[in-house]
Amino acid sequence: MKEVRWQDALDILIVSYIFYKLLSVVKGTRVERILLGIVVLLFLFFVGKSLELSSLNFVLGSFMNSLVIVIVIIFQNDIKKFLYSLGRNPFFKKISYPEETLFYDELTDACFGLAKRRLGALIVVEREINIDEFIEPGIPIDAQVNAELLWSIFQRTSPLHDGAVLIREGRIVAASCILPLTLRDDIEKDIGTRHRAALGISEVSDAIAIAVSEERGWVSYAIKGELMRNVTGEELKKVLKGLLE
Repeated sequence: MKEVRWQDALDILIVSYIFYKLLSVVKGTRVERILLGIVVLLFLFFVGKSLELSSLNFVLGSFMNSLVIVIVIIFQNDIKKFLYSLGRNPFFKKISYPEETLFYDELTDACFGLAKRRLGALIVVEREINIDEFIEPGIPIDAQVNAELLWSIFQRTSPLHDGAVLIREGRIVAASCILPLTLRDDIEKDIGTRHRAALGISEVSDAIAIAVSEERGWVSYAIKGELMRNVTGEELKKVLKGLLE
């Protein structure tokens, strides 16, 4: 029996880590379904080669010739996200929040104050991936996270109430930002544009997006392409601390 070398173990560990990071990036997103489709096509391609199915080989062979280009075009944002996650140092945090307890309290109070007032809102908390390339920039602001300020921004009479507020490194840096909408068709039918935008930005970045429903008075959040609806204040605060600390 062939002796297992330490290089073989290292080889397996590296490949396993790459696949783990890839799956963690695409899990629960539209990319997961597209990748599954590509795997099926590859399987059919090799079946066609083995059984010498000429028509299938011709069709899939033509597709395979341009597969790399197609993947780069379709998945350019996801490739960036994957490479960023590979290069991220797990022992250091890029973001630090001064007066952390105050930050979490103010943001949570703002969200549930908006819900109580039945004011719709969308707030994006950037984490480690810069989201400037995924959004249409809004009105620049430079202010501490403050419940009263967020309430005033999302008042129906406010010129800033449309779009999302962007929080970066513990500060409000912009309002009226336009976010990408999710392209998923498997979400609940009653989910509106605000929640679709929250899902959309969470699919292309590691940001957490908080959506407040003016119709139901619910607070929900989206992370990694998953939407958690009608959460409590303690649940939201716990999630924020877990993701940002």
